[in-house]
Amino acid sequence: MNAPTTLIGQVTNFENQPDLAGNLFPVGVEVDDVSLKVTGQIPEGLRGSFVRNGPNPAFQPTSRYHMFDGDGMLHRVNFNEAGGVDYSNRWIRSRGLVAEAKLGRAVYPGLSDVMNFPDASLVGDAGPVKNPANTHIIRHAGKYLALWEGGLPTEVSESLDTIGEYDFGGALKGSMTAHPRLDPRTGEMFCFAYSVFEPVIRYFVVSASGAIVHSAKIEVAAPVMMHDFIITERHAVFLDSPIVFDVANLGKGPMVQWRPENGTRIGVLPRMGSAEEIRWFEIDPGHVQHFWNGWADGDRIEFSGTRFEHPNFGIDPTAPLDETAGDDDPPYPAKFWVDLAAGTAGWELTDDLGGDFCRINDEFNGVVSQYRYMSSAIAPDRRLGDFDSIVKYDDTDGSRQVWNAGPTGHVGESVFAPNPAGTAEDDGWIINAVFDSATEGTDVCILDAHDIAAGPLARVHLAHRMPFGFHANWFSA
Repeated sequence: MNAPTTLIGQVTNFENQPDLAGNLFPVGVEVDDVSLKVTGQIPEGLRGSFVRNGPNPAFQPTSRYHMFDGDGMLHRVNFNEAGGVDYSNRWIRSRGLVAEAKLGRAVYPGLSDVMNFPDASLVGDAGPVKNPANTHIIRHAGKYLALWEGGLPTEVSESLDTIGEYDFGGALKGSMTAHPRLDPRTGEMFCFAYSVFEPVIRYFVVSASGAIVHSAKIEVAAPVMMHDFIITERHAVFLDSPIVFDVANLGKGPMVQWRPENGTRIGVLPRMGSAEEIRWFEIDPGHVQHFWNGWADGDRIEFSGTRFEHPNFGIDPTAPLDETAGDDDPPYPAKFWVDLAAGTAGWELTDDLGGDFCRINDEFNGVVSQYRYMSSAIAPDRRLGDFDSIVKYDDTDGSRQVWNAGPTGHVGESVFAPNPAGTAEDDGWIINAVFDSATEGTDVCILDAHDIAAGPLARVHLAHRMPFGFHANWFSA
């Protein structure tokens, strides 16, 4: 199945679906823009690429659309060695999208009707479920992998061309988390996968050279939606929360349900441990979609993330097409701990400012870190995920810095780009794509990580709008 060389978007949103409104509406073309206009001064040491992944459906959805459903599109803002900035975007040409492009229309349903498989006569070898690869983008062992936690990673080139689904030489038989953890000291990558059908978590470790060298199948209480986890220098740590899949409920209500009666557990596993070695610790019901970091100090493990009291992501086929089915209650920063010697665990809120998209300087993944970065909504009545501010926390003194993008500003996920000449943890820059609903333009903003509140050092003015996205990364030159 040959990938189309040219794709033109054909989405109209004539049904007024909320997940296709505003900056959630997809862009319809692929472009290559060079010599972008910059206001301010690009830092001398900032050389590399800011790449963001996100949903960008190419064709009008067949039924109810959720932002989790859209075809993946990568956006690359490259800071070149000459000091200039260029931009390109590309759809990830999944087997499913290639099949739809040949037909000239969408045939795959979204998550709320995912079991209504398209006829094989329409999609051929593309399979019953489309892998949009729309959630994250990482670089490991020389490969760029676009991630979607319901399927295999999709390998792409540095210039964003799709190479194809990647299974680690046949060693990976199923899906992979969109939030692997990379250890910058060993070069290893730590991953897991959940199942929509089975109450299991499949954990695996990838060596620095890119080979799967360890795996374990861990039983949990129910088919859980688990988006993220953390590592320490000795452990992998999971949060088994009661947000679960119920495929039997498809067509009757939400496929993803909150069942607090199931309880919430922290699971601690040695990095190369077997399923029998995991230890579970009960805590109050709650869910964390994104974690910042974690580390071990003797028998005590500490980690942090943004905690939902009762999440509802709105994957509900029974809701009217022009209404949002999810809740807008945000998660809040929280600290978690486990005492392995005492056999106890707990948590506490650390701030009353709601937000998400937790990021750190990734060079400190798994060890003690001082600074945390988050996207937040200061203005009231913003939809969940529609952020207007960037936040920096200093955990040594408990201080908080905030930069607000204004009433028409909409920020995405921040990434930390380290200063190659730096030595301190926050020597570097925060990069974020900020959409302005007044001008309908997007600026990629660069902030000094030391002083977030001062606002952007530079703004790269994109010639084309960058729509709402999920996760981003910085790839040094």
